[in-house]
Amino acid sequence: METEGALPGPRSELSRRLSAVAARERGVGAEQLRWIGTDPDLFEAFYREQVEGLQHFVARRVGDRDRAADLTAEVFLAAIDSAHRYRPGRGTPKTWLYGIARVLVANDRRRSGRERAGEAGGEGFRGSSLLDPEDAARIDARIDAAAQSRRLYEAMDRLPEAERAVLELVALDELTVAEAAAAVGVRSGTARVRLYRARRRLRADLEAAAGQPIPKKEDRS
Repeated sequence: METEGALPGPRSELSRRLSAVAARERGVGAEQLRWIGTDPDLFEAFYREQVEGLQHFVARRVGDRDRAADLTAEVFLAAIDSAHRYRPGRGTPKTWLYGIARVLVANDRRRSGRERAGEAGGEGFRGSSLLDPEDAARIDARIDAAAQSRRLYEAMDRLPEAERAVLELVALDELTVAEAAAAVGVRSGTARVRLYRARRRLRADLEAAAGQPIPKKEDRS
């Protein structure tokens, strides 16, 4: 009998290889995700499938290339460590990964510059050390694109954290309301209320700054 948080028994080599091939072709599904911590092929497929979207997620929230790279690596390391506890009923692999990313980015925001400086001078794995020139250029481009919307982000920063989290996931990361709810760990109805309030506050803020009404957009469910 399988216990909570424990992996099922070992798979045959043939089963493992077939699973990895399917993951490369169709993506890592909910039933395969728990194996990414023990199956390098599955993790590689999961990484390739999710890394671009995750880099966008982090770069929109972190204005420094090296820190964005470090955080992206930290998210995948945390995913490896906790994959055996994943349950399909708690959300898709993507929403599960973004839930991890949201927590790590929020923790990073709360750290002081002094704490980060101390970390930089110590030993340890640095995701930025793995960047090649093309990776660095892509992250820089994403950070620059985010900076072009600085007024929007400044307005979003004034929102309550719970409302901002849902708004970012839906408006910036293009998750559905249901996916965003899973990522932040609330019911879909709660996420809809938070999204409505966030959009109302944000609209009022931006309209006041621009001096003209902003067209409304329909929610994605």
